[in-house]
Formats: sequence, structure tokens, C-alpha cells
Amino acid sequence: MKYIVRFFVITFLFIGSTHVLAEQSIAFMDMKQILNNSKAGKGAQDYLQKLFKDGQKKYSDLEIKLKDEERDLLAKKTILSKEEYKKNSDMLRDKVIKYQKDRRESLDKIAQKRADAKENLLKKLNPIIEKYTKENNIALIIDKKNVVAGLPELDITNKIIEILNKELPTLKLK
Repeated sequence: MKYIVRFFVITFLFIGSTHVLAEQSIAFMDMKQILNNSKAGKGAQDYLQKLFKDGQKKYSDLEIKLKDEERDLLAKKTILSKEEYKKNSDMLRDKVIKYQKDRRESLDKIAQKRADAKENLLKKLNPIIEKYTKENNIALIIDKKNVVAGLPELDITNKIIEILNKELPTLKLK
């Protein structure tokens, strides 16, 4: 009889403790969607795309100009003296090298701004996620790209985007 009572008490405690553990919830969210579809993320993307397009136009115009100079120089090759042709071709080569360097620096600046924007957005996003997990008693949040399957009710992406849009409508980029 004594052993039967112990068995029921231990079984009851075991069942009770697993029930408590089962109440901790798990959720998942799509970080890429949050970064791309929030107001701050969209604003940053639009700004960076505008910078990129402006740079592309500037450098494509400059490239056309350099190609025209090259064509003119090749057309004048027979007219110019050897020294004059070499001098002009060296000047053109220097212009092309400067063009390539400036274009690469421009692309690097845009990439750095993109990385800074993502870092700033993530810094603002982390406290929002922490607060949401505490308020909703969520034990674990997983990025959606690592989830094979899950109930749609466990996806908190849109809720996080709504909160982020309220707390951070724009992202200031320098």
C-alpha cells in the first residue's frame, strides 16, 4: 500500500511538471520580411536604391565619355606623333583608373550604409522582441528560415512589424 501511494504521488508530480513545461510557447518570425517590410526598412531600402541609381547614372555617363575619348584617340593615332599619342593614352588610362576607383568607392559606401542601416534596425528590433516575449510568455523565437513546418498561429512576424512601425517609423541614415 505504501508503494502504491508513492507511485501515485510521483506520477502526479511528473505529470504536473510536464504540464507546466508544456505551457511555455515557441514562436517563429521571418527576420527578412521584418527588415524588408517595416516602414523603417522600406525607407532605408528606398534611400539606398536612390543612391545606387544616382551613382549608376553618374558613372554610366562618365563611362560613355571615356569611351568617346578612347575612340577619338584611336582615330587620331595615325595623325599624332608617337610621344603625343603615348601621353594622351597615359592620360586616358589614368582617367579610367580614377573612374574605376571612384565607382568602387561609391559601391563600397552604399554597401557600408546598407550594413549600418541593418545593424541600426536590428538594435531597435531586439528590445521590441524581448519585450514581446516577456509580455506573451514566449520561451523561444526561431527565425522562419530554420523552421520546416509550423502552425500559422505561431508566426509572429506581422505582430512584430506592427510594433516596430509604431516605435520606429523611419530610420535615419547618414
